[in-house]
Amino acid sequence: MTTYKSDFLRVLDERGLVHQISDPAGLDKLCCEGTQTAYVGYDATATSIHIGNLISLTMLYWFQETGHRPITLMGGGTSMVGDPSFRDDQRKLLTVEEIATNIESIKRVFGRILRYGDGPTDAMMANNADWLLKLNYVEFLREVGRHFSVNRMLSFDSVKLRLDREQSLSFLEFNYMIMQGYDFVELNRRHGCRLQMGGSDQWGNIINGVDLSHRMGGPQLYCVTTPLLTTASGAKMGKTANGAVWLNADVFSPYDFWQYFRNTEDADVGRFLKVFTRLPLDEIARLAALGGSEINEAKKILATEITAIVHGREAADAAAETARKTFEEGGTAADLPTVIVIKPMLENGLGVLQAFLMAGFVQSISEARRQVKAGGLRVNDAVVTDERAMLGMSDLAEGAIKLSFGKKKHILLRPE
Repeated sequence: MTTYKSDFLRVLDERGLVHQISDPAGLDKLCCEGTQTAYVGYDATATSIHIGNLISLTMLYWFQETGHRPITLMGGGTSMVGDPSFRDDQRKLLTVEEIATNIESIKRVFGRILRYGDGPTDAMMANNADWLLKLNYVEFLREVGRHFSVNRMLSFDSVKLRLDREQSLSFLEFNYMIMQGYDFVELNRRHGCRLQMGGSDQWGNIINGVDLSHRMGGPQLYCVTTPLLTTASGAKMGKTANGAVWLNADVFSPYDFWQYFRNTEDADVGRFLKVFTRLPLDEIARLAALGGSEINEAKKILATEITAIVHGREAADAAAETARKTFEEGGTAADLPTVIVIKPMLENGLGVLQAFLMAGFVQSISEARRQVKAGGLRVNDAVVTDERAMLGMSDLAEGAIKLSFGKKKHILLRPE
């Protein structure tokens, strides 16, 4: 572990948040010279950002906590192009209206993690549409485009991997890294921003901004990237059977979010506590050292702390209590995720296999049959033994039917 003099880099290093730094000594010195400004960019390609983005938001949090000013840059302009990094196809082109709607939805998470305001270390929000959409194309090519080497751009992994797989890369997408590099230069001009942070997959795009500032006669800029977070078993973190782990409650419930981290592999508990929570390192070391069944208490603390950061303490405590009632008391908790069915479906009888398919626990009826034979499906806490069983209104308990897949996945089937 490198010894840093600045509080910011020392905290990041201690918590396992550093993968690459463009100039470690230079950035460390800069962060010791008073309040600095850093940014992370977030494209508005969906109504929510996901758990991977939370890592860069956490970097901004520690940047602010150690006396500096963070900028959350919304990609109102870059979202109109789409980042081609490590994709086999072009992203869907969004309308201006769709991007604006997504930005408003995404903003809700930031205020829980960063402190916004007008003070010297208060966070600010910017939107690259403010400058990208006003550029004169020919002037931009002359002023900025001439500093980019196509040969070098083709060497970046984000582009090279696409071409190696013989997948088309449009000229539109090829411009993305130029736009992101220009964002860094523009934020430096407007707000004195000297540092950009992001995931390790963004290294090529970020370093372009550092080089562009140098070629355009600007100041020395810096970049820091985080490691690609994988689980102890080697899987990419942030994916579930039903898709990504989103940060907005309307697309991924606080209970599901809590449960995702409650299911963390034993070997990952200490690392995830360091990366995602704000608990002191000595407390994290104590929790990570727990063995046997006691490690489950550490997992509950991990789940509750990170849910509190993203959704608020009240939602986190409610999710933890819902889980306690569900697992320890065997009850039906009203805060479980819900699937709505039309009332006549239950009045006429709904096949139990179809119910689990509708809940998203299985991908096919045949898979549901296999789970019945394995004893993996339960209705109202009773194991399903008859694959031909029908669910009806008589199965309602507190207005819903509780479906369980294994020991940790539960959902309520509620008629309307």
